[in-house]
Amino acid sequence: MSRKQLDRTLLVLAGLAAFALPLVVKSPTYLQILILLFFYAYLTTAWNLVGGFAGVLPLGHSLFVGIGAYTSTILTLQYGISPWIGMLAGGLLAALFGVIIGLPTFRMRGAYFCLCTIAFAEGIRVMVENIDNLGPLHINGPRGLLIPLKDASFWNYQFMSKEPYYYIILTLLVLVLALTWCISRSKIGYYLAAGGEEPEAAAALGINVANCKLLSMALSCFLTALAGTFYAQLMLYFYPKGLMGLDLSFEIAFIALIGGRGTIAGPVIGALVLRPVNEFTRIYLSDMLPGLHLVIFGLILILVMLYKPQGLTAPLAAVYDRLARKITREPEAAGVATEAVKGAAQ
Repeated sequence: MSRKQLDRTLLVLAGLAAFALPLVVKSPTYLQILILLFFYAYLTTAWNLVGGFAGVLPLGHSLFVGIGAYTSTILTLQYGISPWIGMLAGGLLAALFGVIIGLPTFRMRGAYFCLCTIAFAEGIRVMVENIDNLGPLHINGPRGLLIPLKDASFWNYQFMSKEPYYYIILTLLVLVLALTWCISRSKIGYYLAAGGEEPEAAAALGINVANCKLLSMALSCFLTALAGTFYAQLMLYFYPKGLMGLDLSFEIAFIALIGGRGTIAGPVIGALVLRPVNEFTRIYLSDMLPGLHLVIFGLILILVMLYKPQGLTAPLAAVYDRLARKITREPEAAGVATEAVKGAAQ
């Protein structure tokens, strides 16, 4: 068996295991935990398109989650439009907001860019919290929106069990991972990497760095808003501070940085590590120490940045390479030579 055949086989087996998991896990509680794990892996993968490949650090992506949730819910409650259609409308609106935010902020670097994204997200959240009605749209201010139960159907985006939600978010995660893989191996992916690491050199080579980043921002915001609609239909209730607060934005960034920013598997690995921590601290310690999960995330991030600054993906990939060489019986030197050739090509 060659290395490529091994990689494909393991990838197919992992996908089949993920889709077959509800056949084994029957508890709604555990299914809900798995759904949230995939939800955060999806959110972080969408964030990674701009926060990883484009080389910037946006810290306001909870805004686009909120745009997706509010757009689809308002269209459903006030106009009877299916959440699936509202999902796409929310994605387009979030992409527009992403471009509007990106036009002035992509000229900034480092902490200035981070602070601007935080300011935009928090400013809009405060506005939503203090507005009951925006023209004909009923936002309901800090009380949030409650989605009434309807006939369980695909069109209404409501189901009697957790399994449909599980398969929806898993499908979204697989699609966004496939999209990320395609982008990472396309011309726009190389342009983003070059513009993120050396923007002056990339511009000197004729790459329009600003346009590439705006495109990645629009795509990232569109995908993030889709997750907002999914969350609204899963929980059937949300409010501005809980959905659009900075906690969610920071958590997405923590997952990406710890898992491996700018990698395909990093968001999934980060979610697998951090989401169980969040769930268990919320279940057992939230009453005594609210916000403890963010403190734990910060400690884990410090340790990872000190000892594995590229994230947990790098050491796990090294272990996988060693095991793969033993299984395929490839010599160690060949693997080293391959890595050297890849490094030279990059």
